[in-house]
Amino acid sequence: MTPADAAPVRVGVFGLLGSGNLGNDGSLEAVLGYLRAEHPEAVVDALCGGPEAVTARYGIPATRLHWYRGEYRTASRAGAVAGKGLGKLVDVLRTAAWVRRHDVVIVPGMGVLEATLPLRPWGFPYSLFLLCASGRLSGARVALVGVGAAEIGNRATRTLVRWSARLAAYRSYRDAPSRDALRAMGVDTSRDEVHPDLAFALPAPPATAPAEPPGRVCVGVMAFHGGDDDRARAEEIHRRYLDGTIRFVRALAEDGRQVRLLIGDACDAPVAAAILHAVDSPLVTAPETASLADLMRETAAADAVVATRYHNLICALKAGTPTLAVSYAAKSDALMAEMGQGAFCHPAREVDADRLLEQFRTLEKNAADVRRTLAERNLVATERLHHQFAVLTAALFPPPDPAQPARESA
Repeated sequence: MTPADAAPVRVGVFGLLGSGNLGNDGSLEAVLGYLRAEHPEAVVDALCGGPEAVTARYGIPATRLHWYRGEYRTASRAGAVAGKGLGKLVDVLRTAAWVRRHDVVIVPGMGVLEATLPLRPWGFPYSLFLLCASGRLSGARVALVGVGAAEIGNRATRTLVRWSARLAAYRSYRDAPSRDALRAMGVDTSRDEVHPDLAFALPAPPATAPAEPPGRVCVGVMAFHGGDDDRARAEEIHRRYLDGTIRFVRALAEDGRQVRLLIGDACDAPVAAAILHAVDSPLVTAPETASLADLMRETAAADAVVATRYHNLICALKAGTPTLAVSYAAKSDALMAEMGQGAFCHPAREVDADRLLEQFRTLEKNAADVRRTLAERNLVATERLHHQFAVLTAALFPPPDPAQPARESA
């Protein structure tokens, strides 16, 4: 049998994709780019949160992640509670059947092993566990590629995440703290590697020269309410974050700066709207962004970026624009340190507009040095991701054994 006679490898991609989170979709885009370049023979489809959006944007067949369509709505009535409960049972069979049709299933990036934002154990952690268990039982190789992790306090969530990681055939992480967190939760990570976030594999927009002062500032905002352990204080945390951000944006507008409010998830739109209403200045606008490419173009055209959501930071850093992180989790601090910008972090839980303005002015004074550092670090990130994809190919796409008969497609 020649390689041309071998049946094509069947690859599934899995996650909360097409659901409005631009970072998740950017990770998918990076993996699809790798597959199309290195494994063009692969037959690819998805099990995801927004199948219609994934098919329309990326041209691959997609299946809805959950049988029950109201999975992510709060269930208060008996019918909704029963529907969710039945859906959990049906999803066992649906997930197993989908996984069985594949040779390889890739979970592309995303913070699938963390709970830095509010998370219920029987939501995505349960879905991920079903995926990894189905892969182990069926023989499909499940790969958690460039994922984020953090230590989890909730016992049920922690157990599901730990077993998902143990059952996966391959794991790599987007930063060292993620690997350390999984080790602390009882997973053997001795063979696992750390690589830059998959979004660094996406093409960067053309570099633009800084504008004449005062130039444009992009402010990436987020519907931030703390983490999974902050539910009792969620509204207080959100109000402090919003008030501090409003004061910061107002000060920029009063200085004559053009401000572009950026979001990275559909749920962030009300935050941008609240800031627009509170500041009420023609200098402050909120452009529509439908992809990480859109976000990168916005950040590339700015003199500086101040951003909260993780993948907004990545877009700005990838574009080589001086960036200040309003950090809500260790992953943001780790990313900034990796890119040589550890001094430019500000806590999202305690946004102090005066201190943020002071850090922002320091960032702008050092803009030339920052741009040089980011250019150097981006080259390193690109090379490390080339290695990630080479390792992934070796782990998941072994060459066909000429002694084995050709497999019939399902």
